[in-house]
Amino acid sequence: MINIKKFVFSLFAENTYIIWNDQSKECWVIDPGCYEPYEEEELSNFITTNELKVSRLINTHCHLDHIFGCKYVKEKYNPIYMIPEKDLLLLQHADKQAASFGVDLKKPPEPDEFLAENNLLSLDGSPVEILETPGHTPGEVCIYFGEENFCITGDVLFNGGIGRTDLWGGSYSALINSIKTKLLILPPETVIYPGHGPDSTIEYEKKHNSFLQD
Repeated sequence: MINIKKFVFSLFAENTYIIWNDQSKECWVIDPGCYEPYEEEELSNFITTNELKVSRLINTHCHLDHIFGCKYVKEKYNPIYMIPEKDLLLLQHADKQAASFGVDLKKPPEPDEFLAENNLLSLDGSPVEILETPGHTPGEVCIYFGEENFCITGDVLFNGGIGRTDLWGGSYSALINSIKTKLLILPPETVIYPGHGPDSTIEYEKKHNSFLQD
């Protein structure tokens, strides 16, 4: 059985996710936003308490608030680190992102692999589909666990909202196209776990998200 745990980290109230398999204890850390030492400790305590084995560190995109904890997770657990290739410049210029918000940043590691729709990933046998969903950033992806009926949507689609498009590489038309062609076609009961705020479902967003009403 696949499980998911959400943490809310930093002043940006960013959602960090741990996803793991009950039997094997293999886990992925997605978008680690842990910034303060006590947040790093909260993340690692959960991993230790549940005897999890971190095999992958994944960024849906490489904005500052989603990469705060990448250095910590990589150095502590040495998982395979994966990002969208078109967000590599964001990662490489993380110091400039940090400076623009007036915060310090532990320099994130270089990625080991890139995420793309042709990736054949699985979490201990459970297939995982990578959906390329640019618009909030040039390369952002969503991570779809079809058998478990949920999708990690990063800053693409929120409960009642969508990602902002006024930052570098953003495009409102591309974002709306990504949502309509990649996410709204998922089964209506699919639960979405966004990068900020509460979870939702595809069905709810189709009916109630004001950004998606034609």
